[in-house]
Amino acid sequence: MEDESGSWSLHGIETNDPACIHSVEELITYVNEIGFLPLFHNEIPGFSVEAHTVATDWWSGNVERDSWEWRELAARSGKVAYGKFFGGKAGFISKEWIPDFVNYRRDGYDFSALWEDEKASYLSKKIMDLYDEDTELYSYEIKQKAGFGKNGLKNFDVVISKLQMQMYLCVRDFRRKKSKVGKEYGWPTTVYVMPELIWGYDYVTSAYSDAPQESHSRIGNHIKNMFPEVEMTQIGRVI
Repeated sequence: MEDESGSWSLHGIETNDPACIHSVEELITYVNEIGFLPLFHNEIPGFSVEAHTVATDWWSGNVERDSWEWRELAARSGKVAYGKFFGGKAGFISKEWIPDFVNYRRDGYDFSALWEDEKASYLSKKIMDLYDEDTELYSYEIKQKAGFGKNGLKNFDVVISKLQMQMYLCVRDFRRKKSKVGKEYGWPTTVYVMPELIWGYDYVTSAYSDAPQESHSRIGNHIKNMFPEVEMTQIGRVI
C-alpha cells in the first residue's frame, strides 16, 4: 500500500489469477506454506497479503472477501500469529516459524531477563508487568493499568509496537467492549497476549538453544530462497 499523489493505492491482483487468495482459510494455508507474510506491500515485491488479494475487496466490510476482516479471523484462529512483526508493520507468522522469530527478536531473552540486564525500557516494563502466560488484555486496559493516557505516560503506540516486534506480545483477537449487562458495543478493540498463551512457553522458546543470529540467518535465507532476485539488505529491512 502506497501513498500516490495524496491518495492510498493498493497493489492487488485479479480474482482469476492463480496466485489470488480468496478466503481467510486460503490465507492461513498460504501463511503456513511460506512461513510468514507482511500484510501490506513492502520492499520485496509479491511478499504480502496485499499482493495476493483483490484491491477492491479491501475495506468492503464483506467478511467473505475483505482481507482487512480476515486479519481478525486469522488472529482469532490461533493457527498463525498476527501483529506488527515487519518493520513495525502488521503481518503473519506461521506456528512453525514462531520459535525462530522469538529467538532472534528477543535475542534469547525472556522479558524479565531483558529488564535485569538493563536492555528494556521502563515503559515496556510497565506493560509487561501486567502479563503472565495466561493474561489477555484489551489495548485500553493496558493503557489504563500501565498508566498511559492524557495525563500519564506517553508513546503507548510506539511501545506496544516495539513489544510486538520483539515478539513479547502478539494480537490474540479483536473484540468489542461489553457493558455491565454483557452487551457488546462500539468498534472491535485489539486484544494482546504473550505468544506463550497460544502455543505454550516450551514451544515458543524452543529455539533459545540456538544463537539468535542462527535464527536470523534461517529467516533471511528462507526469504532469499523464495525471492532469489532480492538483495539481503532489502530482506534485512523487512525483517
